[in-house]
Amino acid sequence: MAGLQPYIKLVTQNHDYRRLWLSQLVSNFGDWFGLLAVYALITEYSDSELLLGLIIVVKMMSLAVFSPIAGYITDRFNRRRLMIWCDLARAVIVLGFLFIHSLEWLWLSYVLMALQMMMSAVFEPARTSSIPNITSATELVNANILSSLSWSIIFTMGMGIGGLATGYLGTSPVFILDALSYLVSAYFIYRAVIPQKTISREDEFHQHPLRGIKEGFQFLKDHPHVLRPTLAKGFINISLGALVYLLVLVSDKILLMGSVGLGLLYASRGVGTAIGPVIGRRVFRDEGQWIKAMGIFMFFCGLNYLLLGFTQSLLMMLLLVFLAHAASGSNWVMSTVLLQRRAPDVFRGRVFSTEWLFFTLTQSVSVITASLILDNDILTLDQTIVVFSVLLVVTGIVWNLFISSKEKEYQRNVARLKAEPSG
Repeated sequence: MAGLQPYIKLVTQNHDYRRLWLSQLVSNFGDWFGLLAVYALITEYSDSELLLGLIIVVKMMSLAVFSPIAGYITDRFNRRRLMIWCDLARAVIVLGFLFIHSLEWLWLSYVLMALQMMMSAVFEPARTSSIPNITSATELVNANILSSLSWSIIFTMGMGIGGLATGYLGTSPVFILDALSYLVSAYFIYRAVIPQKTISREDEFHQHPLRGIKEGFQFLKDHPHVLRPTLAKGFINISLGALVYLLVLVSDKILLMGSVGLGLLYASRGVGTAIGPVIGRRVFRDEGQWIKAMGIFMFFCGLNYLLLGFTQSLLMMLLLVFLAHAASGSNWVMSTVLLQRRAPDVFRGRVFSTEWLFFTLTQSVSVITASLILDNDILTLDQTIVVFSVLLVVTGIVWNLFISSKEKEYQRNVARLKAEPSG
């Protein structure tokens, strides 16, 4: 119980963080609760593996394409108001899925998913960028671990309950409940006070959004210590995006358990993502070692998926998925905290949107590549898992050979500056 005290104290005493956190709980539950209903619509009217993979690609690419302008928007305008408007818009968009009743209308699901993700492209950087503004320096790591832990629990519950609700109630009630979750999220954000240092109105590139976007990329180029954690999520998803997508097919074609097996595998993923950051923080207590740790986590994640490709045991798969995503969850939290610490408030929205851009692009390419390999019978499912797992292992090695070495130089410079007498 003592280990939970910092998180309990954070939620009970920091009212603004609590409201932002509750907003995350409700909206994330709606996201996962409704996603299975979208999958159900596609599989109901089509049995194409490519079309199922395409909805994931549309989801990711919509985030990627809109991320640069979204980052500028979250630095230019009040983030609290933006999050409220995004929630209200998403509530309306989700209700649009109610109009899909035949194969001829299936195209609408891709349009609605794209619009929903465009709103998310603004909402997520705004939420993540707001956390340092409502937490102290000592609260920041705990706030991100709690957010990651909550995401994992809600992911597990949302997928499980969403699957049952879709199966027993049908897709329409699920989409209505999903819309309501966004309205509740907007209410919690409305009650929060979120200070923010925005771009000044006198700044010239206010009238030139493209210049604002360019300055965001230039900031990362000029500050490689910020760029490194910005790349972490994208690097791991070069392979992990495909591997998570392949779990859908593992449940169906190897375990022969359909949605039940998928629910178990995704639940294991969620638990791993929840526990991993807590363990990772205890193993790597020095934040100066976190960049190196990210490469280790990539290697470990790939190794576990590689072993998964050689087993047909459900229990062994659950253990390997748990371990793999304990590593990926640690990667996620550590990179997020470093960005929040290193990026100034006026650039933070653009930094996080750039991170989303790279993350979503790599995940989209990964998923579509895997789906095309299987759709064209180039490799078997087991072979595809092995290929992407080996790629992830190699990615971890490359990360530590090239990117971690640059971080070592940065840490030495920081230590030298601290050692120099002031003045």
